[in-house]
Amino acid sequence: MLLQQLNSLSSPLSTQQVDSLKQLTANASAVELSWISGYLAGISQATLGAVAVQASSNASLTVLYASQTGNAKGVATQVAAAAKEQGIEVNLVSMSAYKTKLLKQETHLLVVVSTHGEGEPPDDAIALHGFLGSKRASKLESLEFAVLGLGDTSYEFYCQTAMDFDERLIALGAKPMLARQDCDVDYDDDVLAWQQQILTVLADTLTQDNTNAASNHGVSPMVASSQYNKKNPYGATLLASQKITSRQSSRDVRHVEISLEDSGISYQPGDALGVWFDNDLALVKELIELTHLSEEQSVSFNEQQISLSEALVKHYELTQLHPGFVAAYGAAIENNELIALSEDKSAVREFIKDRQVIDVVRQYPGAITSELLIGALRKLTPRLYSIASSQSEVEDEVHLTVALVEYDAFDEKHQGGASSYLSRRLEEGDTLRVYVEPNDNFRLPAPDKAVIMIGPGTGIAPFRAFLQQRENDGASGQNWLFFGNQHFTDDFLYQTELQDFKDNGVLNRIDLAFSRDQEHKIYVQDRIREQGQELLSWLDGGASLYICGDGNAMAKDVEQALIDVICQHGNKSTEQAQQYLTDLHSNKRFQKDVY
Repeated sequence: MLLQQLNSLSSPLSTQQVDSLKQLTANASAVELSWISGYLAGISQATLGAVAVQASSNASLTVLYASQTGNAKGVATQVAAAAKEQGIEVNLVSMSAYKTKLLKQETHLLVVVSTHGEGEPPDDAIALHGFLGSKRASKLESLEFAVLGLGDTSYEFYCQTAMDFDERLIALGAKPMLARQDCDVDYDDDVLAWQQQILTVLADTLTQDNTNAASNHGVSPMVASSQYNKKNPYGATLLASQKITSRQSSRDVRHVEISLEDSGISYQPGDALGVWFDNDLALVKELIELTHLSEEQSVSFNEQQISLSEALVKHYELTQLHPGFVAAYGAAIENNELIALSEDKSAVREFIKDRQVIDVVRQYPGAITSELLIGALRKLTPRLYSIASSQSEVEDEVHLTVALVEYDAFDEKHQGGASSYLSRRLEEGDTLRVYVEPNDNFRLPAPDKAVIMIGPGTGIAPFRAFLQQRENDGASGQNWLFFGNQHFTDDFLYQTELQDFKDNGVLNRIDLAFSRDQEHKIYVQDRIREQGQELLSWLDGGASLYICGDGNAMAKDVEQALIDVICQHGNKSTEQAQQYLTDLHSNKRFQKDVY
């Protein structure tokens, strides 16, 4: 239709609007008309998008996740994708990126969260977790929600963060759509069952034709990822497993190099490598003999029949004992002592501390069927190792720093499942199953920003990657490393490389703490206090702070040292110092990779 023929009867415009439009365009050139057309189309799309968001907000689904290792993110992504396939509009968001003021607008919320340390929320969840427990949190009577927690029954505060979210949302008036689901480390089956239940609940109220929902409604799209992941690992090749502690060292620490050639896998400094491992065949043979079973006996795994030996080597956890095994095995062999022990949560946690599955069977032998044995065990889960290389430096390789877990208990030598696999049982050229687990909570800042890295022992791993990346980027920001171990001559991991980084100007400062080289033990937290004034100057100047390593003792001691430094040299109270660190964390300038 020509503009001159346009009138109020043939359009949604009034007579006055039609006249104004004709007057506006009467003398416009072709270029001007084209620009006006595009401009009006843009306004139209923005308005329609706003209307769509407003309409969909009456019945929308938000999936919030927080995880220290990436498991919760993987589960949340899986659930969100399944909801989207069912026609539900989904907003998938990390808790670290979520604005708390949006809670009042939510109608349906799924929370997927892990528990970290001693019942603490993972880094991503700290702000939202604190907000929901504060007086600033608004009432949420219009919100329906469900919580899924990931945890480990071996720990005292199993799924504590999930419990906190559940209780705090209920206290604010929100209504649970399902009872909270707590998942142990072998969570796949429980997650799938919960996913099916919650999607059934949501189907009637939220299912809609959401074609192009992600682009039109502002919904977060599902992020594309590598074809290789936890469920579909890549068959990589072991290039080297070289011991980097001396013969006299009390620890066997390996530098492990793995080829990713032709995989197309990429990673960033700060990411972790997931490693699927096989259990020690000698350990499996002893377990089968003690239970009077047969290696070739057929058992069911994932709806397939495989031998008992294969199941125990490849699919079930033998080196990390958990309370569920004590209860199930005790019931199977009708041992009253184990049954009573399993009913005392504190006692059973103490019992499993240094024991593996084989220790329980040795101490309490009894007749058991292969089905009951398999049913008592947890499915094997991969181990995550901080990546110790930058792809800018090593290209199609990935490097790890692996400490062999090895200790004597109950008159027997014990080894960790994955660490002994990588250190002792794999040969160069062997194939192992791996995948990359991204860690967006442990990232380098801009190249012109300074970084402070605190990584004793194998905590040095990601900082080797950081330094390689900074060198390859030609980063102008300064780099300061705190490293510690037992002995200078036996345990100075990557000593030559670190010296080269120092000589080349990549590493501007390095402070060392070798605890056993003098009568009085010295740790990295002592060096932090010694250099407190300079360290605080770096932080006040915009430096980013990183901690990697043992989360049970080292990380807590280091944080206390940082608080002491901020109090002493920043003239702050303990509460103000803690808030200083909290603000650094909120601004992504204080990041931890602890285990």
